[in-house]
Formats: sequence, structure tokens, C-alpha cells
Amino acid sequence: MAFPDPPDLLEHAVAKDPALVPLPERMRPRTLDEVVGQAHLVGHDGLLRRLVASRRLPSLVLWGPPGSGKTTLARLLAGAIGARFEILSATQAGVKDLRATIERARVHRRDRRQPTVVFVDEIHRFNKAQQDALLPHVEAGVCILLGATTENPSFEINAALLSRCRVVELRPLEDADLVRLLRRALQDRERGLGGQGVVASDETLESLARVAQGDARRALRTLELAVSLVPKGRSELDEPLVTQALERPDLHHDKAGEAHFNVVSALIKSMRASDPDATAYWLARMLEAGEDPMYVARRLVIFASEDVGNADPQGLVVAHAAAQAVHLVGMPEAVLPLTQAATYLALAEKSNSALRTYAAARKLVRQHGALPVPLEIRNAVTQMMRAAKYGAGYKYPHDLRYGVAGDHTSYLPQKLRDSAGGPPIFAAGRLGWEAGAAEALARRREDARENEPPRRPSKGRSTVDESEEPPDPSSGA
Repeated sequence: MAFPDPPDLLEHAVAKDPALVPLPERMRPRTLDEVVGQAHLVGHDGLLRRLVASRRLPSLVLWGPPGSGKTTLARLLAGAIGARFEILSATQAGVKDLRATIERARVHRRDRRQPTVVFVDEIHRFNKAQQDALLPHVEAGVCILLGATTENPSFEINAALLSRCRVVELRPLEDADLVRLLRRALQDRERGLGGQGVVASDETLESLARVAQGDARRALRTLELAVSLVPKGRSELDEPLVTQALERPDLHHDKAGEAHFNVVSALIKSMRASDPDATAYWLARMLEAGEDPMYVARRLVIFASEDVGNADPQGLVVAHAAAQAVHLVGMPEAVLPLTQAATYLALAEKSNSALRTYAAARKLVRQHGALPVPLEIRNAVTQMMRAAKYGAGYKYPHDLRYGVAGDHTSYLPQKLRDSAGGPPIFAAGRLGWEAGAAEALARRREDARENEPPRRPSKGRSTVDESEEPPDPSSGA
């Protein structure tokens, strides 16, 4: 769906009755000099400032959080080069709308020699067919594409289309920038709230800026509502009025996009760094934003094996118990077992030996395929198998004084045993139970080598038939 040039509609509405237009729209900057924040782009030597000076505008993808100025900058850039400006909403426009927009751009370029900027809001929501339909016209210069997205373009936009555009990253506005913007809106009598005679202290505006979290649109919307709550006969906007006007903080956590994965990554890395404070914070961020508590529980179970492992085997038990508790009690009480498990894992000693060990073993399996099982650990369940030396030389560990054979080398396939130095697969971590267990095993092997003479396998125990139950220790077998 294509729309007329918004500035024309805006100016008409403001002239008729400014109150009909929300404050964020009325205060939208009209020049680059009015833009607050984004100094790295619109400052003296900023990229967008240089593009305006050159009057040459390439296709751009404006990537940034809500309220950072993507639409405003797109309009200003189009105006700076004298281009037509058409908006397509990726959530509403189909391929038919896109083709109609491109055709209008083609006609204006041919008949009036006027370029057209096609601004695609939420371009990450365009499907592959829509992006493919846009690609040849961007490449041929029929239109200049300015796309806006809150999601990482490298994940959400086709590589072919992305290669024709330059990605411009916008940042959340700083609190100081938002205070300037709010002060301007309070004092502007033409487009802002100056005609209402309301004043506010720096402390009040700073409080509002903090909760806006870098979002100019949200800051101005809240200011407009707060000013409307000022009682008749009063002129000061104070913090209690701002608190009444505040919406619940937008936690920017959409369960699927980059914000989601950034917060998940923050939780995992905080636990890995043994930082329980940050762990609790990021856990709360996820749950308060509406994250599925079972998703969080699954991440804790994975972490317990991947990053805690056998340094503290109890970590997996705690994480699994938390997952069961979440399933049993549900929200909001589920926050308690999740917090208990997450902080336990943050405090636990760490080892990633499970991850490293499996990766090393998988590499060998993929490299060498299905290597033969060594004869001494094959299961000799028939006379023919025993005649073929299945199980020959196998020593039953429970018959051995130290539980290990002093002359044991490896039960890896022969080809891997013969490789130079033997392939390193398992390496115990340096911390916790795992480190102590590895040291204890090394001592037992050394004791077995020094103190236990080679023994013949116990009668009837040259191999273990895994299809049978193990013998009852009380029977003396």
C-alpha cells in the first residue's frame, strides 16, 4: 500500500488543529540540524551529512531500535535530494502494491527526471518474493530504496538485496538527548506544548528520559499525556504526574528477533562468567517481557551440561528439577525455581569438557566412519564368537583390586590407537568434582601398574554378556 507524502498531510492537519496530530509527529525534525542524537551520522563529518552535501543518495538500510529516527531520517534524506517520497508498509503491502509503486517511480524518472525514494518500513517483514521483486529495480536505479528495520539485516534481508544497499546503524538516544528533545517540545509554541504554559524541572525530564529507554517517540508520547494530566491552575509538571502517564516499560523482547537472542546471550554469558547479579537481572528481563518459562528452563538444562558439566554434576540435577517445577507450578511462581537454578549455575564451578569431548569424538567418527570394535571388548555370546577370539584378554574391572587394569591402554578402535600419540578426546576440566575424579583415576591407574601383577581373566568372565543381568554380589559369583 502506497501513501501520499506524509509531510503534506501533517502540515495540513497541524494548520487546522495541532491537537489532532500526536506530539511525536508534530515534533518530527524538519532539517538535519533539528535531529537530536545520532551524531555519528548527522554530525559535522557524519555519513548522512556528507550524503546530503553531495546530493547523491545510495540505497540504504536504516537499522536501529524503535524511536531512534529511522523514518525521520529517510524523509529528510529524500527531501535533501529533491526526490519523491513513497512509503510502503511491509506489514500491509503486497507484490501488487510494490509493482505499482515502482511503475510510478519509473514514470517520474522518465517524464520529470525526478528520483523516487521508496521507504519500506519494517523491511524485515518483506518475504523473499517481495524482496526479489524489488531487487532488479533497485539495481537498475529505477528507485532509491530506504529500508527501516529493528532486526539485524544480515539475518532478515536477502543477501542479494542487502548487497545493493549500505547498512546504516542508528543507536538508542542518550538520556541527555531525550531531555533536550523534551525541553524543546515543552517550549515550542508552534508545534509543541509551549502554548499550555507547563514547565518541568531537569530532574523530572531526566526521570522520563530514563524510562523511555532511548525511544524518542515513547518519550514524547508520555510527555504529552503527562502534560494533559496537569490540574487546572497549576503549571508545573512533577514526577508523580509523569509516573501516572508512564506505560509499562517496553522491554524490546520479541521472542524471535535479535533483541530476544541478545538477552538470551546475556543470560548465558552472565552465568558462564559466574556473575549471579547479572544472571538474575537478565533472567528477570526475559520473564517480565513474557518469555516462555519452559524456554528459559531448557536453556538452563543445556547450560548445566555445556558450561558446568562434571565440575559440579549437581548442576544438571538442579536445572532438570527446575524445569520439572516450572511445568508443575507455572507462572508466576515458576520464577522462583528458575532463579534458584540460574543462580546455582552462576555460582557453580565450570567445565566445558562435555562439549569439547563430544566435538572431538564426533570429528573422529565423521573422519573415519564405522571402525571395527576391538576384539577384546566384543560380546562373545556364542561358541563361534569365542573361537574367533571375541572377548579374548578382556579383564573384568570389578575383579581388579583398583578397578582398573594396570596394563590398560585404550579401548578405541585399533586404527585410532595406532595414530601418532593417540587422539585427544577427553580432557578433564581443572575445577570441581571432575578435576578431583580425573586425578583419582590417574592415581588408581598408577597404583595398578605398580602394585597389581597382570592377572588372567576370572573364570567365566573373559567377557560380559550384556544381554544377561549382572551377577548378584551376595551369591559370590
